[in-house]
Amino acid sequence: MLSVENQNKTISIIIPVLNEADNLRELLPFFQRIQNDHAFELIIVDGGSEDNTQSLVSSFGFQFLLSPIRGRACQMNLGVSIAKGEILYFVHADTRIPEDFFNDIIGSLNENFDAGCYAYKLDSSSILLKINSWFTKFDGLLSGGGDQTLFITKSVYEELGGFNEYFCIMEDFDLARRIRKKHRFKVIPKQILVSARKYETNSWLRVQLVNLLVFALFFLKTPPSKLKNMYGRLLNYR
Repeated sequence: MLSVENQNKTISIIIPVLNEADNLRELLPFFQRIQNDHAFELIIVDGGSEDNTQSLVSSFGFQFLLSPIRGRACQMNLGVSIAKGEILYFVHADTRIPEDFFNDIIGSLNENFDAGCYAYKLDSSSILLKINSWFTKFDGLLSGGGDQTLFITKSVYEELGGFNEYFCIMEDFDLARRIRKKHRFKVIPKQILVSARKYETNSWLRVQLVNLLVFALFFLKTPPSKLKNMYGRLLNYR
């Protein structure tokens, strides 16, 4: 049962985008359909798209911000600066969340978790990708990436200083690590749906090897700019 205190809170959903109009055409009707069922606001923060992202968002009546600095960390922090909710929920445009996300998040807060994410499944029939997805049910060193989405109370977000804008890549893992040092973090075992588009232009093995390399260098405190350049060189990622 959801506590009255948490049930009455508002969730601010923040989606950083860059040329994601195609995904938003599918995602925005979902939020429009459920907006009368839950107390949430939706903020789209654009990093300088060259498609019709702004007009598309405006046509649905949701909030749109144009970030002067491109990068997910900067864009998400900007979204928080106008967010009115007591709970923040960061979602990627190519991710599909369940209609009862509100109850999942509030239920986690009622269990005294301050932050968390979902397990996910990739939108592919590949057995290898199903194995990848299975591992996201577990909380560990490699969990908490942006594909899993992230919910966090605004008070804890502010206590930790939000996303570190030094990280032009791996900003999600950096924040998740800082959360776990002081607060309880939950992985909701229910699976959200995540795009497998990076696997459509790269082999499964190549993606795994590049991810492991980037993670290893991240933990060795390699400058994020070098990691981002390396990731872009090694993977064909549209």
